[in-house]
Amino acid sequence: MSVLSAVPFMRPLHMRSPASQGRRHTLPASEFRSLSPEDAISVFEIEREAFISVSGECPLHLDEVRHFLTLCPELSLGWFEEGRLVAFIIGSLWDQERLTTDALTLHKPHGSTVHIHVLAVHRTFRQQGKGSILMWRYLQYLRCLPYVRRAVLMCEDFLVPFYRKSGFKVRGPSEITVGPLAFIEMLYPVRGHAFMRRNSGC
Repeated sequence: MSVLSAVPFMRPLHMRSPASQGRRHTLPASEFRSLSPEDAISVFEIEREAFISVSGECPLHLDEVRHFLTLCPELSLGWFEEGRLVAFIIGSLWDQERLTTDALTLHKPHGSTVHIHVLAVHRTFRQQGKGSILMWRYLQYLRCLPYVRRAVLMCEDFLVPFYRKSGFKVRGPSEITVGPLAFIEMLYPVRGHAFMRRNSGC
């Protein structure tokens, strides 16, 4: 059993329209699940379109996507509509207080910090609140993992308000730069593990 399937609120969410009630053998209208290396190309296509047009850089290249989906697929989450990937998050474990350049490519299995590498939404599904919903589900899931103490990410200035709405707090400038791009590091404390597990079915 995968970690995701063991958590009640992370089980696939199936929603059907009234018109589809009578049909059989159809794909679930909406499903959340962890990603696998087989999803890497779909992930990268969405990521490339989302980031290249804005910053000119992808957080993860295709080989890095495959790398993390092989080492720690349980720290990823994909949102599928009729079997099509429309949004995703990829994370890995980190074992230091702040992010360094090593955090961009390494997974530290004994770490207690989840480094969120990327959140991206397919262009035809943007401006619908999917990014916020996906992040909420992901953070709720992290609360059920006893070894996770915090989630961190780095983003450009214009994305800080978006992540603040999800509960992240600014830690200050990141020491990581990519070419001319500078980033802000943000932190989400994953609190109350025992209480959350007792009260969320974890």
